[in-house]
Amino acid sequence: MNITKALADENRVRALLALREGELCVCQITELFGLAPSTISKHLSILQQAGLVESRKQGRWIYYKLPRNGASPAVREAIRWVERSLANEPRIGADRRNLKKILRMDPAELCKKQCGGSRVQ
Repeated sequence: MNITKALADENRVRALLALREGELCVCQITELFGLAPSTISKHLSILQQAGLVESRKQGRWIYYKLPRNGASPAVREAIRWVERSLANEPRIGADRRNLKKILRMDPAELCKKQCGGSRVQ
């Protein structure tokens, strides 16, 4: 049920697909979606509870990525289904193009821009 709940929100599905590009910090995902950092963190928490993403903390930043070898068969199949079903959606293509621009930015600068540099991302 956690997987179904996690995939029931467009922003969570978009975040999941953005992570196909590799590990991203919260500030990069926040920049991509233009939502409040707390909203992004909540979405990522739901994805993590479902086992659809993994996280690690490094200094001030929290990084998320798709699960690797330890993911359950249900999680692996859910991710494959999302990728197959939505890979050609225009919004996903726009996210991919915008993410390429964001990945050229310094994450520390993104954090400063989003929260004055005083909060942990």
